[in-house]
Amino acid sequence: MNSDTPHIPDLPAATTPADRLRAALAAPDALTRLQAALTAGTSPHPSYVEPLVARCGVEDDFPVRDMLTWALTRMPREPALSAVIGQLGEPSPLARSQALHTLSKLGEPSSWPAILPEHLHDPDDEVARTAWRAAVAVAPDEARAALADDLAAEFGRGDLEVMRSLSRALVALGGAAETAVARAARSDDPAVRAHGIATERLLEDPEASFALEPADAARLAVALSGGRGAH
Repeated sequence: MNSDTPHIPDLPAATTPADRLRAALAAPDALTRLQAALTAGTSPHPSYVEPLVARCGVEDDFPVRDMLTWALTRMPREPALSAVIGQLGEPSPLARSQALHTLSKLGEPSSWPAILPEHLHDPDDEVARTAWRAAVAVAPDEARAALADDLAAEFGRGDLEVMRSLSRALVALGGAAETAVARAARSDDPAVRAHGIATERLLEDPEASFALEPADAARLAVALSGGRGAH
């Protein structure tokens, strides 16, 4: 037995390393699952891709999910990319979010066509936020202005954390986002305008913290009290 593969003592000796990994990733103890993902990433093999991806879609422990993503970045690129992209259509928001997060870490330009408008505008905030980061990470230069316009449709969405995520994604697009952000800052919608103005400040100083000016916050509070806070 390869000492670099996860070992579960009560499994039959004839099981494969991938079987042992799958069993270890299903262990009730999070530390066991974390160690299994670490071991798989340390000694990558194509057969580990499927159990790693499958576990990503159901893992409820954040450090373990992070290690699963790291392990997938260590796997042979083509099978890993194909398997992760295959998760983007899953009904589980966790599966979609984790797949998008992994795509952002893989950073493969070839994954750009797999990130669809339905991901950028997913009704689940965490899926949408992860899609914004992933899209910015892999979008080709010629698509960045169109991506900024698409992301701009989400101005005014959600709470401050969601807004911050969108603003940071747009700032990462740099000059390609300037027109879309300026348009939002002049919007008649108070929530969109407040969010756009805050994003303009970040474009001018990307090192600054995301924050609404008091007047912006007051306008946003009024907008949210009227039910304008999520798409």
